[in-house]
Amino acid sequence: MQATLEDPVAPLLEARGLTKIFGTLRACDQVDLKISRGEIHALLGENGAGKSTLVKMLFGALEPAEGVILWQGKPAAISSPREARRLGIGMVFQHFSLFDALTAAENIMLSLDDPAPASAVTTRARELSKAYGLPIDPDAHVGDLSVGERQRIEIIRCLLQNPELIILDEPTSVLTPQEADKLFETLEKLKLEGRSILYISHRLEEVKRICDRATVLRQGRVVAECDPRKETASSLARMMVGDEVQPVVRDKPAAQREVLLEVSNLSRKASHPFAVPLSGINLSVHAGEILGIAGVAGNGQGELFEAVSGEVIQDRPDTVRIRGKDAGKLDISGRRLMGAAFVPEERLGHAAAPAMTLSQNLLLSRYRTDARAFLSRFGIIRNGLVAQAAKRISAAMDVRKSAEDPEASALSGGNLQKFVIGRELDRQPLVMIVNQPTWGVDAGAAARIRQGLIDLARNGSAVLVISQDLDELFEICDAIAVMHGGSLSAPIPIAEATYEKVGLLMGGAEPGHAATPLAEAV
Repeated sequence: MQATLEDPVAPLLEARGLTKIFGTLRACDQVDLKISRGEIHALLGENGAGKSTLVKMLFGALEPAEGVILWQGKPAAISSPREARRLGIGMVFQHFSLFDALTAAENIMLSLDDPAPASAVTTRARELSKAYGLPIDPDAHVGDLSVGERQRIEIIRCLLQNPELIILDEPTSVLTPQEADKLFETLEKLKLEGRSILYISHRLEEVKRICDRATVLRQGRVVAECDPRKETASSLARMMVGDEVQPVVRDKPAAQREVLLEVSNLSRKASHPFAVPLSGINLSVHAGEILGIAGVAGNGQGELFEAVSGEVIQDRPDTVRIRGKDAGKLDISGRRLMGAAFVPEERLGHAAAPAMTLSQNLLLSRYRTDARAFLSRFGIIRNGLVAQAAKRISAAMDVRKSAEDPEASALSGGNLQKFVIGRELDRQPLVMIVNQPTWGVDAGAAARIRQGLIDLARNGSAVLVISQDLDELFEICDAIAVMHGGSLSAPIPIAEATYEKVGLLMGGAEPGHAATPLAEAV
């Protein structure tokens, strides 16, 4: 018997046999999904498993090739995000869509399907902000706000549509531990009101903590449904990848050795109205060591990476020293020739040219440092050797692709990240600086990348890792420093670091607290 609106056991949303095909790839293949009223439902899967394709069909951004979506027991043709919102489906994307130059209220107004007076929007935003513990100032310009505050705006403008189902994509990836706890409280409140949450995350411990049920995708198909609270993080990861995820092994570093990377009194004015100025940054990374830089996004990490990598050249040559030699006046290629390697945060468009193949991207990044390997004595490109190197990197990092040498834009985000990291690891650089090494990457790929960084350090290289993922930093680093407001705290040895201490520094505690005992810091 077909479920009806009056049927109390009917799922709020049900997908039956949803299929989406891109060329020869079945991104989603006969996917079934049921989301009940008043539940937090996790959607899990490794990169390229079909999660994004599925939620885009549920939100009206993609049209399924086959299958049906039932909303409150009745077939629904969700032809656009506007139609999804009209039904009662809202979505908060991982990458925010806010205009820095506008206020929070103005950004909210732009997203509304039905125009409303500015005063009414401001009043309602304040009310929702207070009711759900998501404090925002509607009159504040977005460019002046932290990433956590920006996420609150995204959630508030979603709630203004009064959704019954909210899709959240990696919502804690930019939050401090304290902000994540506040978000979980908000989700519990929404759940108690009878709203449903479809929760996408690679952080399996938080899935176990807050989710009632989980659906696991692998290669476009549903492979498991479970109660995540009865599973371990390892068993959930095994469902996602179809095999055991190898644990990351981090041995103790060798006795303190030479400093391979040194930054001295780095200060930098903001390059544009929404950039973060850097103030008196000092750090050093020894051979065999991994130093982690924690911090909420937007506190100067990008500016620090630009300065250390040579994208922005310093006024003084000794501001950055690599292997004991001044590098502050050198550009990226000059620093690469000194034995350094760099992986920026944005993989598509910054770390890799989208329309170029993997082998072409490899050549583009290494024609200076590996000229003898890739160029003949007459300067002719040895395409066969470049292709062999790209193939070797893909095999080492388990890069999954639909063609032998596809364009970078044809890979999923996680697989492109594995190639970009592998491209730099393959050089065995003496200094490596990585910004967000496992952003949006599944558990298996993250473990592979993290182990690669650890192995590089233990072989004598210095590794600097900038990451918003505290679990990652605690897993691989020998010490952690925290960026806040363009300043850097003293490094905390990993044996003395705690989530609470690092989280407080991320939230704005005085940098000097990093070197004090925990009792004093809190």
